This record gives sequence, C-alpha cells and structure tokens, in this order.
Amino acid sequence: MSITPFSVAPTAIDGLMIMQTKEIRDDRGVVREYYRESSFLDAGLPSLGKWLQMNVTESNHGVIRGLHGEEMYKLIGIVAGVAFGAWVDVRPGSSTLGNVVTQRLTIGTQVLVPKGVCNGFQSVSEAPTQYLYAFDQEWIAGMAGAAVNPLDPALGIDWPVPVDTSNFAQVSQKDSGAPSLRNVIDS
Repeated sequence: MSITPFSVAPTAIDGLMIMQTKEIRDDRGVVREYYRESSFLDAGLPSLGKWLQMNVTESNHGVIRGLHGEEMYKLIGIVAGVAFGAWVDVRPGSSTLGNVVTQRLTIGTQVLVPKGVCNGFQSVSEAPTQYLYAFDQEWIAGMAGAAVNPLDPALGIDWPVPVDTSNFAQVSQKDSGAPSLRNVIDS
C-alpha cells in the first residue's frame, strides 16, 4: 500500500488553490479523498460546509466551457480524461484583480475556486473529460456573478487545442459572446 498526502499550493489569484488529493493505492486500486473537512482546515483553507449541488460535465476533445464566476465556492476535480483549466479574478477590490491562472488538470488534481473568480476549462484528452463541480450554493439562472469570454486575447490564454469560433459544439455562443475582461472589470 502507498499513501500520497493531501497537498495545497497557492496561485497568482488570491484564494485560488491547486490541490492534490490524498490518495491510497493498493492491489485493488485507488481511493482518493475528494473532500475532508479536517484536511482543509489543517491546511488553512476555509470550511466549505455542506455541498448544496454537485455536477459532472462530460466534454469532448477541444470543448471549452466557461469562464464563469458566480458568487459561490467551487471545488473542481477531474473524474476522467484531462483538462486545461483557466481562472480569472474579476472580483472588484481584489488584490489580484485581472490575474489569470492556467493549469493542466488530471485525475487527483483539484482546484478550490473562490466566490466570484471565473472558472473554465478545455477538454484536451482524446476521450471525453469528466469535470466534477461541487458548489456551496445551488446554481440559479441569473444569480450574481460575472462571465468573461474565454477567447478574449487580453487574457493571454493559450488554449492547447485550436479553437474554431464558429463551431458552437466547441465553444458555446453564450461563452464566446461573453464580455471581454476589460468590459467586466470596468463595469
């Protein structure tokens, strides 16, 4: 049996943390702790309380979802496949306002996304990517938050799979029509 401990690393966005789950491997396979309250608190992370909603998206190769920043904590992780994650701080008054962080996401990698930070990803594996979201609030259409166009050149995001902006199966019309970072920050 081998045990990989839970670990946390800060990013260039205040409160956005990249984590590796605690993993226990034996001859039968692997157990990963998706969330353990005491481990979060011991690492100086906030208590996330009860999860009120969990979603799993399945996205084909090259699909981009996001960038969305609702007023809720999100704990995200990869269930299958590989993704390229991107986050943008659009929180008014934040010391890291406008910062962008990207990270390759594999099984066992998690990201704690603070309230108001935009979250998005691109599926980069040949097989579909399953992306798990746990929310501390239920998502409601029209809820407070912001969205940023994931293709805004000002973000400097180098999406690994080339994007055909006219292919709404790759990036939705809603996402590609979202405002630029400048428009969100200036509003």
